[in-house]
Amino acid sequence: MNSDDIERLFQAFVTKNEELFHQVAQSIIEHEEQLNHHLVATKLRTIINNQSVHQSVLPYRTLPIPRDNEKGFQLLEVKRPFSDWSDLIVSTELEERLREIPLEIKNRDLLSNYGLKPRSKLLFYGPPGTGKTLCAKVLCSAIGYPLIVVKFESVVSSFLGETAANIRKIFDYIDKGKWVVLFDEFDIIGKKRDDPSEHGEIKRVVNNFMLMLEDYQGDSVLIAATNHPQLLDKGVWRRFDDIIQFELPDKQLRARLYEKKLSVIPVDPVVEYDIFADNSKGFSGADIEQVTIRAMKKALLSKKKRVSKEDIEEAILRQKEIVSVQEKV
Repeated sequence: MNSDDIERLFQAFVTKNEELFHQVAQSIIEHEEQLNHHLVATKLRTIINNQSVHQSVLPYRTLPIPRDNEKGFQLLEVKRPFSDWSDLIVSTELEERLREIPLEIKNRDLLSNYGLKPRSKLLFYGPPGTGKTLCAKVLCSAIGYPLIVVKFESVVSSFLGETAANIRKIFDYIDKGKWVVLFDEFDIIGKKRDDPSEHGEIKRVVNNFMLMLEDYQGDSVLIAATNHPQLLDKGVWRRFDDIIQFELPDKQLRARLYEKKLSVIPVDPVVEYDIFADNSKGFSGADIEQVTIRAMKKALLSKKKRVSKEDIEEAILRQKEIVSVQEKV
């Protein structure tokens, strides 16, 4: 950390300027990564990622979190994630498309002069573990908005009419600020209205959500994410400004994921990431992360100085067993 960063960090603390603090923190983390101090950079990033907006100096901390009337559970969680584009390992085409979103948001006034609006209602779909949630966090950092994660296990109530009321509370809260809002596992409330297995309550909820989504004209970015696009009602798709597909990583991306995830500790020089990528066909990014975590733990607990080829191979076999079980469920 240089003297300028130290001075700016103290200035951010004294003036309670969270935006300046995050700028300095980002600079420090990038500097540590350039020095190959990946473990330090990861720890610093984790600290920031776990920071809740309601424990920070943001004015949003004064807003009471809406709760479910039935059990009193919080309907959403507000955080200030701290991720950047280097954390997101996806295809070049997908990254370029995603980078356009914060660019549009930051040039809102320019677009408005020509009667245009930035994309603000997005649907992410694709298999589990392909980066949908991580992408929402990266967009938060790129745009500079806090993140709202909607907790659907609390939103869906056993009381008739209460689920729609919970969704109304969420949109009322969103109207009070600028956020990136992640509706994860969106298919829970975006289900097809003609599904004979669902009762009238869910159909009313779908109708209400579509109307609220269509009527929303605020500055926040709303992201709905689903692993099961086939379950969504056709009317839901038309309410989004953009629909973005996330796919399982190809061989090249799998190799990059191994290299990225294993960068926090030394790896045996004989390790060839392309070979592990070949042996991990069909793995998601989350699967590869689990492989690397298991391999690193094995090396550390065995008092080794670096992760070996055998550690990674064993972890891949273990993950294949887990994936096989998941596919049968």
